[in-house]
Amino acid sequence: MLKRRTLLTTAALATVPLSLPQMALAQGRKDSMVLAMTLEPPGLDPTANAASAIAEIVQYNILETLTKINSDGSVTPLLAESWEVSPDLRTYTFKLRRGVKFQNGEPFNAQTVKFSFDRAGGEKSTNKDKRTFANMSTQVVDDYTVVIINKEIDPDFPFLLGQATAVIVEPKSVDTNATKPVGTGPYKLDSWSKGSSLVVSKWDGFRNPGSIKLNKVTFRFISDPAAQAASLLAGDVDAFPRIATRVVAQFKANPQFQVILSGSRAKTILSINNKRKPLDDVRVRRAISAAIDRKAVIEGAVDGFGVPIGSHYVPGAPGYVDTTGVNPFNIEKANQLLAEAGVKTPLELTMTLPPPPYARQGGEVIAAQLAKIGINVKIQNVEWAQWLSGTYGNKDYDLSIVSHVEPFDLGNYAKADYYWQYQSKDFSAVYDKIKATGNAAERNKLLGDAQRILANDAANVFLFQPQWPTVAKKGVKGLWKDMPIFVNDLSTLSW
Repeated sequence: MLKRRTLLTTAALATVPLSLPQMALAQGRKDSMVLAMTLEPPGLDPTANAASAIAEIVQYNILETLTKINSDGSVTPLLAESWEVSPDLRTYTFKLRRGVKFQNGEPFNAQTVKFSFDRAGGEKSTNKDKRTFANMSTQVVDDYTVVIINKEIDPDFPFLLGQATAVIVEPKSVDTNATKPVGTGPYKLDSWSKGSSLVVSKWDGFRNPGSIKLNKVTFRFISDPAAQAASLLAGDVDAFPRIATRVVAQFKANPQFQVILSGSRAKTILSINNKRKPLDDVRVRRAISAAIDRKAVIEGAVDGFGVPIGSHYVPGAPGYVDTTGVNPFNIEKANQLLAEAGVKTPLELTMTLPPPPYARQGGEVIAAQLAKIGINVKIQNVEWAQWLSGTYGNKDYDLSIVSHVEPFDLGNYAKADYYWQYQSKDFSAVYDKIKATGNAAERNKLLGDAQRILANDAANVFLFQPQWPTVAKKGVKGLWKDMPIFVNDLSTLSW
């Protein structure tokens, strides 16, 4: 009843236009903006924690990287002015930007780059891309020249160096970056009211202050879909990237708002703990996959804003192959596979769900579908911090639903200790070849092989590629059209 009443409230609010004083106030704040996010980050150090909400606040705003990933997926210089690549694709020489300072007054130079990357790959590192950095050797040539030698070939290396895990940190501030991040970016942290909002303001010491239009940006954390819609309609929020899909329809015909539908490289999956019995049997995982109608999940979880996938890879990515036919929806086949595996029904499993609506709503749909083949799913809703520590960290789960948003994360299936605990010699061998292949055509063929292995092994249930809607006031300019990574690039925003 409570959920229904909340939705009715939202529907009622949708018919109430902003008053003229509200609109005047909104348009009068030309030097500030309020953005909203579904999830609050657990901290503000993207080198120490895997939560994507961290990058949504700090990346390119407070903390910067050598390269910058743009809305169209292209990579351009940021803290690096330029780079050269050796013919064998293993050695990168970066020329660094001069005259850059950190927000505590310390200089940015080659030594800080070496410190950042050595730390990210070091023994005590909790960086989720630790393996990437551990395979790198960073050498200082002079204050503004860095050479990075990779053990493995990786044509995506400049892209990886533009991700949040590769931010350049100031050595004296690393221990407190989770609460007081110190970077080289155009904004500095002002305040953080846990559970409510976070405020950043323009940093006067930025190397190009004239390029930044907004003096202050407030991030508000609003997880409930009805409250998300209400915050926009009341004029409290100016832009809501990646808003809950169920509220989008009411804004499409409202002339006071713009709706942007963004493509993504994200993969929403039903993750399976491959070490738990009977989930360690490929027939059981295939049965679960065959019991799930992806189209019904897309409707129920994200109101149709998604494209079905059959492996951990999405249409539009280099080397994509369509594997949706490998484990198609087939109840009869699902029952047959369970019987072959000797599973006595009802089989009791727990599905641990983080807060985003796609997980909670999708979980209800999937639980109902699995019940049809005698799998009783107990739903356990947890907060994001619990999911990160229990499910992701301690691998304490049977099933879960989560969107993996990094563009190039196939390599997680080569990590035996990753939270889904999948192990395959065949996959690891193919992935090693992918990392060592510079030729694009050969690499794309190998990427296809990797996708087929994951689909055949039913390593997880691969559900859909999400499409992310953003709702903003008409006057907001500079929002990203597409989202190859999750960032809110404040430097592009203005009224």
